[in-house]
Amino acid sequence: MRFLRLIFVVLLAVILIAVALANRETVTLSAFPANFGQFLGGRWAVDLPLFLVIFLAFALGMIAGLVWEWLRESQIRREAKAQASRAAKLESEVGHLRSRHAAPKDEVLAILDSPRTGQQPTLPAASAEPAAGTTLPART
Repeated sequence: MRFLRLIFVVLLAVILIAVALANRETVTLSAFPANFGQFLGGRWAVDLPLFLVIFLAFALGMIAGLVWEWLRESQIRREAKAQASRAAKLESEVGHLRSRHAAPKDEVLAILDSPRTGQQPTLPAASAEPAAGTTLPART
């Protein structure tokens, strides 16, 4: 990838140098239409090489486009920031709920989650008689 980037930069530099060498003549860049600058006083024009005018116009266009997109996407950034804040709040709430309700309510889960140190967790005593309405099949 670095090699491709290097090739691109070298190729761009060669093209820019070729454009600069081909457009070395001086042009007059005026800020206002003809004779309008006389009413404001002073000289509202500058003499520059043509390649510099081309490069400056390209750079100013790129900067204007970047500023335009940055302003256009400000609402998206604001909404993303609010969503990230909401997600962080919900994650902390879930963490708090997990720590508060970490003890298993089911006896089987208590057995499975207990450390394997040889001790069984203390479970509520089960009655020896089956619950009312429960019958076991007779052995045959």
